[in-house]
Amino acid sequence: MITQETLNNLTNEIWKSAERLRGKFKAYEYQSVILPIIVIRRIECVLIEMREATRSEIQSKRPDIAAKNLEEMVKKMELSTYHFFNSTNWSLDAIYQEDHTIMEKNFRDYINGFSENIQEIIDHFNYRAVIGQMKKNGRLAPIINQYRNQDLNPNRISNIEMGYIYEELLRRFSEQSGEEAGEHFTPREVIRLMVELLDIAVKDKHVSIYDPACGTGGMLSVAKAHVLDRVKDENQKSKMETLITLHGHEIQPQNYAICKADMLIKNDANAYIYYGNSLVPHDPESDDPGDQLAGNSDKFDYMLSNPPFGVTWGGEDGYEKEARKLEKSRYKAGMPRTNDGALLFLQTIISKMKQVNEGGSKVAIIFNGSPLSNGDCGSGESEIRRWILENDLLDAIVMLPDQLFYNTGIFTYIWLLSNKKLSEHKENVMIIDARNQFEKEPKSFGHKRNRITDEHRSWIEKQYKQGWKNGYENENVKIFSNKDFAFHKVAVTFWQTDEKDQPMMVTEGFDVQLSNSNVKKKFDLYGDLDFLVSLVSPEDEKKEYALKINADSKSFEVQLTALALTDFPVLKKEKTTAKIFKALKTWELSAKYTHKHYIQDDEYIPNGEDIEAFLEREIAKPIIKWEDRPQLGYEILPNKYFYKYEPPKPADEILNEFWKLEKEAEEILKGLK
Repeated sequence: MITQETLNNLTNEIWKSAERLRGKFKAYEYQSVILPIIVIRRIECVLIEMREATRSEIQSKRPDIAAKNLEEMVKKMELSTYHFFNSTNWSLDAIYQEDHTIMEKNFRDYINGFSENIQEIIDHFNYRAVIGQMKKNGRLAPIINQYRNQDLNPNRISNIEMGYIYEELLRRFSEQSGEEAGEHFTPREVIRLMVELLDIAVKDKHVSIYDPACGTGGMLSVAKAHVLDRVKDENQKSKMETLITLHGHEIQPQNYAICKADMLIKNDANAYIYYGNSLVPHDPESDDPGDQLAGNSDKFDYMLSNPPFGVTWGGEDGYEKEARKLEKSRYKAGMPRTNDGALLFLQTIISKMKQVNEGGSKVAIIFNGSPLSNGDCGSGESEIRRWILENDLLDAIVMLPDQLFYNTGIFTYIWLLSNKKLSEHKENVMIIDARNQFEKEPKSFGHKRNRITDEHRSWIEKQYKQGWKNGYENENVKIFSNKDFAFHKVAVTFWQTDEKDQPMMVTEGFDVQLSNSNVKKKFDLYGDLDFLVSLVSPEDEKKEYALKINADSKSFEVQLTALALTDFPVLKKEKTTAKIFKALKTWELSAKYTHKHYIQDDEYIPNGEDIEAFLEREIAKPIIKWEDRPQLGYEILPNKYFYKYEPPKPADEILNEFWKLEKEAEEILKGLK
């Protein structure tokens, strides 16, 4: 295990090679040059070590073997027994030592000499096209020179440590190219916390672990390594190594290539990584592979993931059409908004849970705040939360500190789900406030300025494991019934009153056709009405009339025609009120009316409360009518549950601070003069 300082130095050294590309490559192309050569050199280091071991084994049996024959036997063993190989005699160092005018040819020969499983990795990097660019831009020789003797052997830098380097480089690449990457690589201390909370147990039976967005494979590798680290007996550890299988999907080609390379380097025969989008059905005929682990046979014991935040899955560049093919099966709970696919990942994971009678499954997944509360009652997000809670799958939520991740400083949350809850967990959800469980990083990594130590992790685990006993709660732990997250969305109409609690009046234009029936509808709604009617004759003679509509008044049409007859005798020829009003409607006729003011609003009422009592208490105005939505909404508001009121500073204290600052400002100004 090398030190953090050595890891940082190695990362900085590699980064210098990326900086040498400035002016020759665009910022977004840096990773296409650097990441593949790192992987190739790391594979080469493993091959060199394997060849050395073979060479030593042969020499121990045949100490007098000639050097030429020895090398022939080593190559023969490599091609026949190694889990990956290179059929050429090239290495990066040998290529650099040769004639530089044919370096590109020799390097391509070297690349083409790798076994098929390495070829797949190189193809996903699209590296053959990049080699031509490196040669054209005069960077092939400097890059090969930088890495030809770089010691990237897994015995010196473990896969987990190499994962740190990859992810730190990827973070820097995204910053250089101005990208706001959706991927937020998961710090190892957070993965370890997730594994501990899942309490992954391997007891002489196969255990499968799945990640639908596995990135460079860090979460899967750390999960397995951490489980094995807890076993002290080497024989038992070796046995468990064969019992744990890792499964993952990754849609980014370079991340997939890195993940496959690391699994291959450590010769993990029980790692199954697939290139494709785990959120859509797989079509073997399509150029865009989908979920290749769908179906009843592909269920997993444990699942953990940090899916990308805020990923758009709709629009021209999205995959909405394909995802909606699963709308009545995998995504039957609901479809979230198309600019955030987080809850699609969650439903994908839930679809891969084993049935309880087959052992059930446990899940740990990291989200930002959006899946907790985005979406109104009846929306896709609310319906997904409703389905999860009503099916009693959500077990706990851990509120993590901010600034834990490399590419974002936001607060994040671990959701724990299970379909095999213990009895004291059933129909309940625990929320743990761990926002203060951190210490500052000695040196920032991008946005990562905080870290969780073993002490903090142990504190969180203790809260989770002990918190269920006898409904234990404290200022950092609260236990809720599933129904506590439900609410009614009630459309309510009520009268507005003034500061003296008297009815407020409002004047507005009559927005529908003037007629007895329409006026009556307004009267039935508001009560007494005052009208100001404007009438313009065909001869442009204008008159205004004030009318009152109440329970005892004559109808609107009778009142208006009687007033109009006094000013326009020509109307007398129409004989009846109906005919006079019909004639008036051909004139320029408009009205304003004054009525009691009302407000239409939506009230969000906690499930279990009496709706009428809530409205009477909270609105405290005369209610005209209210209507509840047909289904309950669901939202989770951790910040609200742990809110602590802090009273403002006294006015005198604030004033004293102000005068102090004023005096300091005066002294600064005097110094400037």
